[in-house]
Parts: sequence; structure tokens; C-alpha cells
Amino acid sequence: MQDHFGLDFARAQDELDGLAAFREQFFFPKHGEGEGLYFCGNSLGLQPKGIEAALLHELDQWKKYAVEGHFKGALPWMYYHRFLQAQSAELVGAQENEVVVMNTLTTNLHLMMVSFYRPTSSRYKIIMEAGAFPSDQYAVESQIKYHGLKPDSAIIEIKPRAGEVNLRTEDIVQAIEQAGDSLALVLFGGVNYFTGQYFELHPITSAAHQVGAYAGFDLAHTAGNIPLQLHDWGVDFAVWCSYKYLNSGPGGPSGIFVHERHGNNPDLPRFAGWWGHDEAARFQMRKGFKPMPGAAGWQLSNAQIFSFAAHKVSLDLFVAAGMLRLREKSKKLTAFLEKRLQQINTEKPFCHIITPAGPAARGCQLSIYIPEDGEKLYQHLTANGVFCDWRADNLFDAGTEKGAGVIRVAPVPLYNTFEDVFHLTDLIRRYAIH
Repeated sequence: MQDHFGLDFARAQDELDGLAAFREQFFFPKHGEGEGLYFCGNSLGLQPKGIEAALLHELDQWKKYAVEGHFKGALPWMYYHRFLQAQSAELVGAQENEVVVMNTLTTNLHLMMVSFYRPTSSRYKIIMEAGAFPSDQYAVESQIKYHGLKPDSAIIEIKPRAGEVNLRTEDIVQAIEQAGDSLALVLFGGVNYFTGQYFELHPITSAAHQVGAYAGFDLAHTAGNIPLQLHDWGVDFAVWCSYKYLNSGPGGPSGIFVHERHGNNPDLPRFAGWWGHDEAARFQMRKGFKPMPGAAGWQLSNAQIFSFAAHKVSLDLFVAAGMLRLREKSKKLTAFLEKRLQQINTEKPFCHIITPAGPAARGCQLSIYIPEDGEKLYQHLTANGVFCDWRADNLFDAGTEKGAGVIRVAPVPLYNTFEDVFHLTDLIRRYAIH
């Protein structure tokens, strides 16, 4: 294998990395006497070192003030959602009043669909990607059934063209146009969890609005991965989790975006809770829900302080690093991984990268399809301290009995290095060229 992109190149790139210091802000899982190679941030991000102190601080507030902690201390619990708004808004390209952190991802998706999926006898269909993450599929199916409709007639699933793995934007737009007046909602992932394809949210949103439908997105694999401009793109709503690229811990809280044109409409139907009620009158305990303006009006219950405190630590790291700087590093890091895999393939073809080749159509995840002995390769990587994941799948009729499937690898710019990628691909090469 020619060494144009070898270890010396990787170390030189790391020397030039202006974000390199952020790696020291995270704990890495151990392998033997050293650290493992962690490429699973698309599933669960690493723990920021500052989280322990943040949790201990809130435990101390509880110990010191008990119930008065809601109103005392540097970060009073009563207002804790506010301490996450500026960072969340910057992360997704929103105004501060358009975002709030609350609940968990699928709960928030259901709450958004209560407001934005209001089917009528003629406008009742939902367009989504075929092969969406199961939580999205289940949420959509159950919402449709809740309204007395049938999923088979109400859901339009868009599949890639024959012989292709990824969707084309023009095909998505065409499907929206064809659905026309029957379409109530377009609900897509921002990045497909399996292929790593990033969907063009702006033209999808515009197409939905052209036919009178709402556009909403599940950004579980997008937030913290790709810079977004949800406000400027006119997106109606979005939801995301915080435990993947946002490194806020297993089961971490979710964020929502509601465009200001909806957030400032108190008559928009929603499921209500007292934490979304007018803050100035919340403790008057009176009947008659009056929502807070903006996304905060969708809150149900008071903040889960410990998980919010962990989330704040990670959000603050993102603000310090800057999404644009992270994105630039991400493009280079992912391209390096891609180039290394392509070089191995020239020596001995062993895989297909099913994630789109163009940087504009992907984040930091590459999905590597291996038609034979893929699971054995995954086991080899795991045995050598690599953290990634395996999805058995028969994409190209290779037969899963041959070990066909996908290894998902995500070189995260906040904490991964070019040298990490070199060592990963060196392990792959040693296995593939044996």
C-alpha cells in the first residue's frame, strides 16, 4: 500500500489541527494498557470530563438548598432550560426562542406530530424515507392509527432507485409534488442512520410548503454532526437527541425546534403541561393553559436537572469549538478515512462505501458494506480495541449467510484524530490483505 496517506501524513495533519485540544476533554474506553479506538459517536458519544463536576455541583445544590434549589444558586432549577437555549440555537441555526431542551427524542416527536399532523379527509398522507429508524416508523404508524387511518394508505415511503442505495433529492421533491394536496406532513431524518446520507433539508422543506404540507425532521444523527440553518430554511419543526454526537450521556435529553411562526401561535393544538404554561402565572395553579411563547410552550414537566447539567457541559464545548470549524475538520477526517479504504480496495477489493461520496451529502459517518466475512472483520476490529458497530444486511444479494453487512464508522471531529483513522484502517488492511 503506497504511503501517500500513511502514518506520517496522519500525524502531520494532527499537528495542524486547531481543535486538537478538545480531545483532552473526553474519557476514552480502555483496551489493554491503553485507550481503545472509538468510532461509535454516531451511537453514543464519549463522556466529557467536565460532567462529573457538573453533576456534583447539582448534588451539592440539592444537599444545600433542597427545594429552594429551584430559585437559588448560580443555575436555579426553575429556569434551567434557559441555560441551554443559546447553545442549542447556535447548534441548529435557530433563534433562541425557537428551541428548548425537554423530554426524550421519541416523546418529542409524538408531541410535535400532535401539533403538526392534523389530517383531514383529503389531506392526510405522510412522506418519509423507506428504512427510517424504527422509532420514527413506529411513531408515524401509531399517530396515523390514532387518527383512525391506515398506515398502508397514509404513509408514502420513498425508496432509492433500483440498483442504488441512497435517495436523490429530485426524487424526494417529485414524490412531494405528486402527493400534492393529499400530503399533510413530510417527516425525514436529517442523516439516515444506516447509510449516513445527509438529506438536503432546505429543498425538501420548500417542496413541502409548495403543496401546503408541513416539513419536520428527526435530527438524531445530524445535530452536532452537520451545521444547520433551521430558521432560515423555514423548517416547521425538528427534534434531536443528545447522546450521540452531542455526548450528553445514555438516555440524555432531547431538543426541539419550532419555527417562530408556529411558536408564537398560542392557538396551535398541542398536548400541554404546566412547565409550558406562562411562567409568570405558573404557580397560581389556575385552570386554562396559556403557553409560553416559542418552543418553551411545548414543555410538559420541570427539567431533569442532572441530565440537563451533563448536556450543558457538552453544549458549551460545541460553542467553544464552533460548528463551522468542526465541520471543516470533519470533512478532512472523513475524506482521509475514505481515501484509506479506497487504497485498500485497490490492493484487494473487499468493501463498498455506501455513504455518498460528496462531502455535502454526508456527515462524519461512513457505512462500509462488506459482502463476505464482514462480521468476522467486525469481530477482528473489536478484539483489537476498535469501537464501531455492525449491522447484518443483504444489500446486494450477497447473502447474510456469507457474513454480509455494514460496519458503521464515525470519526468525530471533537475527539478523533487522523492517527486514530490510520490505526483503524491499518487494522482493516491487515485483515483484508491476508
